[in-house]
Amino acid sequence: MTDYCAHVEREAARLVELVTGAAPAAPVPTCPGWTLADLITHVGTTHRWVIHIVENRVQQRIWSREVPNGLAEGQDGDPAWLADGSRRLLETLRSADPDTPVWSWGAGRSAAFWARRMAYELLIHRVDAELALGLEPVVAPATAIDGVDEFLANLPYARWVTRRLAELDAEGATIHLHATDADGEWTVTQGPEGRIDWEHGHAKGDVAVRGPAKDLLLMVYGRRFAGTLAVFGDRALLDRWLEKAAF
Repeated sequence: MTDYCAHVEREAARLVELVTGAAPAAPVPTCPGWTLADLITHVGTTHRWVIHIVENRVQQRIWSREVPNGLAEGQDGDPAWLADGSRRLLETLRSADPDTPVWSWGAGRSAAFWARRMAYELLIHRVDAELALGLEPVVAPATAIDGVDEFLANLPYARWVTRRLAELDAEGATIHLHATDADGEWTVTQGPEGRIDWEHGHAKGDVAVRGPAKDLLLMVYGRRFAGTLAVFGDRALLDRWLEKAAF
């Protein structure tokens, strides 16, 4: 079983390293309208939200804005505040039984859901920070494969995304993703009311994308479309789907 807490620890440490000493006002192009200060505040607030959910065995939906993050209204977090929240998140996740039932918005209502979710929340925002600072992100192929799995598993539960996907009016359309540097293939089928179905394996889609697993992961998250990715079939469908599907 993947040790997602270890992923959380590594990604949190890297993100803190990146933002320490960086200009808080630096723009984050992959999160339009955000600065590094906004990114820090978002990540640290999310950590405190998840700490609250897991520590208190929350069973009903609660929004992150309902959980105090320790900042005055209008104040941004800083690297030390981010590091403190990451440390407490890690302690909370490691001390909880993974099967502890808690509320989540996605696929699985347990503490284990949040360990995996936070691993990829941190990974993607670490990538955001690296790209903002002109650095090329590194993501191991196996990690990227699992990240695409996690994204697709949660996508049907992300109502703010499925509402946008419903606007495509593309029920039955299929998108095939094929990693070229690891064992990973997925076929995504657009369903009714914006929901999706997906499965592993090789299949012909209305549009197919082949390339390194890292670049497929960053593509589905709407971070960037790398030149290493090759597209076959209906590129317009892919572009419209990616625009609506990105978290």
